[in-house]
Amino acid sequence: PPDGDLSHWADQGVLLLNTALTVPEGDAGGHAKLGWNRLTEQVLAHLSDTPRAFLLWGRHAQDHRRHITRDHHLFIETAHPSPLAAYRGFFGSRPFSRINRWLEAQGGPPIRWS
Repeated sequence: PPDGDLSHWADQGVLLLNTALTVPEGDAGGHAKLGWNRLTEQVLAHLSDTPRAFLLWGRHAQDHRRHITRDHHLFIETAHPSPLAAYRGFFGSRPFSRINRWLEAQGGPPIRWS
């Protein structure tokens, strides 16, 4: 959305989770070793019990796939959608329509992404 507000995604059950939940200004990855990995691993392990769609954008997210402990999920792995990497596989990967097709095949409602 133009205003950047993604709360309507959260209202539909979408969880946006970065591998580090804080970042010092101008220092991408500066808080990567503060323990956020442990929290991310625990959240992913907990969420693994129920079939879900996981968008793993970028190498840091993809490295966490091993903490998703079940096989009944949809995994979409692409480059990160940031301006620096989006042309390396994110554009054209159609993650949102792929998720909606999977959700509908599971008998669930699609996500309203816009």
